Amino acid sequence: MSRRRNVLFITIDQLRADTVFGDLAAHVDMPNLRALMEDAVTFTRHYSVTNPCGPSRASLLTGQYAMNHRSIRNGTPLRHDAPNIATEARKKGYMPMLFGYTDTAQDPRAYPAGDPALTTYEMPMNGFHEAVEMRFEESFPWRADLAAKGYDCPDYADFYKPVAAKGAAPRIDDPAFYSAEDSDTAFLTNAFLRDRAVRGDAPWFSHITYIRPHPPLVAPAPYNRMYDPAGVPMPERLSRGDEAAIHPFFGPAVDNYQAKNTVSGFSDLPEDDLTIRTLRALYLGLATEVDAHIGRILKALKDSGQYNDTLIVISADHGEMLGDRQAWGKMSCYDAAYHTPLIIRDPDAPAGFGHRVTHPSEAVDIAPTILRWIGQEVPASMNGRVLQPFLHGKTPADWRTHSYSELDFGDPVSPTLWQRQLNLPAHLCNLAILRGPRYTLVHFNAGLPPLLFDRAGDGEWTNIATDADAAPILLEMTQRLLNHRMAHADSTLSNIMITADGPVTGTRESCA
Repeated sequence: MSRRRNVLFITIDQLRADTVFGDLAAHVDMPNLRALMEDAVTFTRHYSVTNPCGPSRASLLTGQYAMNHRSIRNGTPLRHDAPNIATEARKKGYMPMLFGYTDTAQDPRAYPAGDPALTTYEMPMNGFHEAVEMRFEESFPWRADLAAKGYDCPDYADFYKPVAAKGAAPRIDDPAFYSAEDSDTAFLTNAFLRDRAVRGDAPWFSHITYIRPHPPLVAPAPYNRMYDPAGVPMPERLSRGDEAAIHPFFGPAVDNYQAKNTVSGFSDLPEDDLTIRTLRALYLGLATEVDAHIGRILKALKDSGQYNDTLIVISADHGEMLGDRQAWGKMSCYDAAYHTPLIIRDPDAPAGFGHRVTHPSEAVDIAPTILRWIGQEVPASMNGRVLQPFLHGKTPADWRTHSYSELDFGDPVSPTLWQRQLNLPAHLCNLAILRGPRYTLVHFNAGLPPLLFDRAGDGEWTNIATDADAAPILLEMTQRLLNHRMAHADSTLSNIMITADGPVTGTRESCA
């Protein structure tokens, strides 16, 4: 009898790759993820293909670049008929259970006018069964759980305000009003573990999405002061004025996303060194909290005998600037906003355990990889490639040498700071990033100048796009970027030919 094939897909919101491996890793305890790395394959050059949350998850789950799915902002609808990992897993007999959120704005063509699904960008993506509603702007089950436990819950607008000790001056690292045992992270983990305990032996597919360490940066004790701010490194940055002067894009970015936006209840927060270090320490504390609960899940799989029946995939939707380059959040073109961890444990491929892959991978690769593992055909619409060769310790001869990301920073309804300061319409507020073995190109629309970085030189600290010696490199990278977009245009129907015998499906790789 063949063994069951379960899927556990965990997404951590806004987790930088270097907290798991890299410069910040030495300053944060993440024992469970790091232990898993030794029992799995880690992709160290993994990138989200678009930001922020809604678009990045649309790409993550549909396997499509944003240029194809076009759900390019939080609140921009995703086509109701776009194949995704859940719709395809259902074809293999799985019920894709969602513990958390997908931040999917629904297609208004598929709903009657006035339907409440059209009033929020936080609906679950088509195909998922919402096992527990844990949406950032709602989270009613968690709130009900707190109330049932006797908490004097504040208005939801104040849920994420730190609570000072009686008579003490408020501090940004004061704890949340709820305990660590009752946090949003704990609640979501408990919901998954309770559900798994009664589901029986049928193969299962669960997608868990942790909101932390996404701001507002408030943590329950002891995570709120787990790390001494004095021991946390300062961000890498120039002065605000010097950062803004690098390119027209960065002025609005510096103005729009500031440290005070990352914490609730401190509108006049000074951006001194202590504040910056404390916010970074809070972020690391929240990351450690998520790691602790992932540890609970991994232990439960082992204790129940399911660990070696389960494909485990852990990643993030996007990164976080965390004060680097005078930026916070993910609306940037720098690597920190896109570089995310990806850890995959395929129980069928023990030879790969402990291996670190340095070839570039992208968020769009995850859905095809999971579908391949459960034996389901990968839809033609998906732009990603399966990662199975790497899981088995092999490198495909034709693997990509460059990774691609894009960002839309306009809004057709409420003009953004970029639109207002640069006098641009929404459809021209976008950029594309191509990262090669040595050079990174950031190409802007609307005639804005490009950025070109040389990792063998100063990296992102020096834009060499205007250097005469870099002109051939800029041309070559621009051509590669154009080629990439042309080669990855939407292929939902383009591989099909209508013939006298009916529709015939070919492959885009066919050449003879």
